Amino acid sequence: MRSIKQVVAIVVVLAMVLSALGLALALVLGGMLGGDDEAPQRQPRTGPALSTTPSGDATEPPDPALAPFYDQSLDWQPCEGDADHECTDLQVPLDYTDPGGETIEIAVLRVPASEPGQRLGSLVVNPGGPGAPGTSYAAAGDAVFRAPLLARYDIVGFDPRGTGGSAPVDCLSDEQLTEFLAADPSPDEPAEVEALVADLETFFDGCVERSGDLAAHVSTVEAAKDMDVLRAALGESGLTYLGASYGTKLGATYAELFPDRADRLVLDGAVDVSLTSRELNLGQAAGFERALRAYVSDCVEGGDCFLGESVQEGLDRIVAFLEEVDREPIPAPGGRELTVGSAFYGLITPLYVSDYWFLLSQALEAAFAGDGTTLMLLADTYASRTPSGNYTDNSSEAIYAINCLDDPSSTPVEEIPAQVPDFLEASPTLGEVFAWSLVGCRGLEVEPDPSTRLGEITAEGAAPILVVGTTRDPATPYEWAQALADQLEPGVLLTREGDGHTAYNSGNACIDEAIEAFLIEGTVPDDGTTC
Repeated sequence: MRSIKQVVAIVVVLAMVLSALGLALALVLGGMLGGDDEAPQRQPRTGPALSTTPSGDATEPPDPALAPFYDQSLDWQPCEGDADHECTDLQVPLDYTDPGGETIEIAVLRVPASEPGQRLGSLVVNPGGPGAPGTSYAAAGDAVFRAPLLARYDIVGFDPRGTGGSAPVDCLSDEQLTEFLAADPSPDEPAEVEALVADLETFFDGCVERSGDLAAHVSTVEAAKDMDVLRAALGESGLTYLGASYGTKLGATYAELFPDRADRLVLDGAVDVSLTSRELNLGQAAGFERALRAYVSDCVEGGDCFLGESVQEGLDRIVAFLEEVDREPIPAPGGRELTVGSAFYGLITPLYVSDYWFLLSQALEAAFAGDGTTLMLLADTYASRTPSGNYTDNSSEAIYAINCLDDPSSTPVEEIPAQVPDFLEASPTLGEVFAWSLVGCRGLEVEPDPSTRLGEITAEGAAPILVVGTTRDPATPYEWAQALADQLEPGVLLTREGDGHTAYNSGNACIDEAIEAFLIEGTVPDDGTTC
């Protein structure tokens, strides 16, 4: 399940209701959704170079063979159509066990500090996913980051390897990807089970056929090593970092690999890195059930709720709707049909941010009346799909490629029915979908490199790491933040009471000020602080 891809003000996802707003909900979910078929391209390198030349301790490599990468300078140029931001490429080895071999380029975007005289350095950011482009996240500026951070830091976003503009992994054509995402996520007939298995095998075959050796080198450990090369190229002796959702796993991995370089790290919407795939899916099932119940409760308490007179009636109505769409898809724009797969993604998308629950109500009311337009647009937003059928980024492919390198386990399809009761206990409404997601890495064609698999992550010896959790976070349940803070030797837990995915810049001044004081002044809040 995607991160979130984090807290941003919405752009026009649905023109009829969001025409006054400026950023896409898709950015919250990890990528820009625009009317253009192509993602923004970086400016060709012309004119005088704006360079960053690191020196001294910052460039000392962990392995002498990596010295050429740690010594590189960054040539910054204005981003295409965006003179306020600067773009560059970072060169890294495709395979860190063969640093003299093939290289790839990592796309990097910088938002210069608005108060250069008070600048503290570079704040590297990641929005999660895995698969979300960090360049888009950084470019979102004050929709994501508040003035104190924008004033004191250069905000630096990068697209992790295999994503966005950084050697993006490719597994399916756009048409194939649309069909893949529309498939039934909880098959209940033998033919549907066979189709699910065939789809996954086609996907992973495609990753190798269309991406070659890259498909075996998009792990979180390799992305964390890229992040240390980026730190050196930025001239920073220590990494200052704000990671959200999956970005917390990336940050924790970095701290484990480079504890002496981990300076001020904020991990917001934390992932429990110790959990198995089954445990992660059970946790998310419970998290989305909690969020869905909160949404339905809000509708019922508001009076005249279209879902029913009680929370259980509302949940039952949603289950019945999904069953109806499973039997008979409903019309959607462009001659498409809203399938149960698309309906599921459209349903969970607004649950990431409670301010957007009204979108879910509009979508469901229309769908109940036989119009799948709004729910399909929400599903397309989740997938970064444009109305013309193309994709603004590859996040829907990268999420599988990265997750399955990190953990290639897959439950055999014949064992899934026995898993379903536990998942229905965690989520009576959506449990079957999360149970079937255990099949997810079926057909993986590449063998993960043992060097990319870490054991226990404790980050022993690192500076204090601020782990932030939200009590009713659907995608990264609060219990995960508690667990990660306990596992990290320097972990400090900060809690936001509330709904939605991630905590920073979500309207809680106490949280915002604590995170900013940590990043700007180095002030560590008391472990267990609740806002």
